[in-house]
Amino acid sequence: MAQKLYVGGLPYSTTDQELADAFAQAGSVVSASIVTDRMTGRSRGFGFVEMASEAEGTAAIDMWHGKEFGGRTLTVNVARPKEERPAGGGGDRGDRRGGGGGWRDR
Repeated sequence: MAQKLYVGGLPYSTTDQELADAFAQAGSVVSASIVTDRMTGRSRGFGFVEMASEAEGTAAIDMWHGKEFGGRTLTVNVARPKEERPAGGGGDRGDRRGGGGGWRDR
């Protein structure tokens, strides 16, 4: 069964292909993707790699966790399931209103 890995500490210039090529040294890479900022399209410095098997995932963690890649130290571990988030603008904002005023509040 495939295993999805979280990879943090990536250089901002890393591409999906570079990430896949690096992790291919540990086994078969099913997919590799860098997470980008929605507004700017720039890398957020982390991504996910899906290895073909749990054994290859473990090998990739052993190979890359705490190691240098592009001048930065990587954090590699098994990815946690994505948490459910409220849809839209973040839900009820009633508890976050009030407080600090600008010049108009005076």
